[in-house]
Amino acid sequence: MARSGSSMQLTRAADYAVRVMIHLATLPAGERTLLPTLAKATASPESFLSKVLQSLCRAKFIASRRGQTGGFEILPAGREATMRAVIEAIDGPIRLNVCLMSGASCSRKLHCSAHPVWTSAQDAMMAVLDASNISTLAIQAAGPRPPSGKWVAAPSGPPAKTKKARRSKQLTTI
Repeated sequence: MARSGSSMQLTRAADYAVRVMIHLATLPAGERTLLPTLAKATASPESFLSKVLQSLCRAKFIASRRGQTGGFEILPAGREATMRAVIEAIDGPIRLNVCLMSGASCSRKLHCSAHPVWTSAQDAMMAVLDASNISTLAIQAAGPRPPSGKWVAAPSGPPAKTKKARRSKQLTTI
């Protein structure tokens, strides 16, 4: 069977929206920035980004102002928004499978052995996205970058005994 090239992934618009929100959250409250600056900071095309910004304005995560002192600024609700809220403001409800859609009826649900797996995966993904808020991501973005550029949660467990391990921070790199 040939692959269709389709995969489970965020839309480009949702990815740009998360980037914009994190960037705006790194700015002081009330500071505005222009579209070209946002496009450059988030590596997003201006023409496409303007549509994303409109959706974020409708969700009341950001505000826009025209004129000489205009631009885009993050609102308090945007700073506290979760990644899930930002993604859903752009793409609508996130569902791994059509059988998980609210109000959708699946005739196979009662005898489908895959349904509990879809449900579990959906719940896990939502928990991660709900636990990741824009303000926290902005703090990480403004801080020093790990050499690999990837953040992972530090392992939990008993306190480390080595000098190197004692210096480990809340986040570690892979």
